Amino acid sequence: MTTFDDRENAYEAKFALDAQLQFRAEARRNKLLGLWAADLMGKADAEAAAYAKEVVASDFEEAGDEDVYRKVAADLGDLADEQTIRTKMIELTAVAKKQIIDEL
Repeated sequence: MTTFDDRENAYEAKFALDAQLQFRAEARRNKLLGLWAADLMGKADAEAAAYAKEVVASDFEEAGDEDVYRKVAADLGDLADEQTIRTKMIELTAVAKKQIIDEL
């Protein structure tokens, strides 16, 4: 039974690590998205960082990415269309995951 218990514990540890990495990557993606949107709106430095924090915080309203999309889309208005924002979210997800992995 020890082998099975060890295997079970290893799978549980991997699942927990994967969930933690996914959470960190989504938060990083949201921060990067916020900085990108802030740049489009002409915000810089502290104002851009504060806006990025708002975008990260908006992710806690509901499960999934729609809350983040709605926030950024509403704030950007005519500066970016839906396809541009969603494409940028996908691109930044890959960037965020790479950054997180590189930090490990």
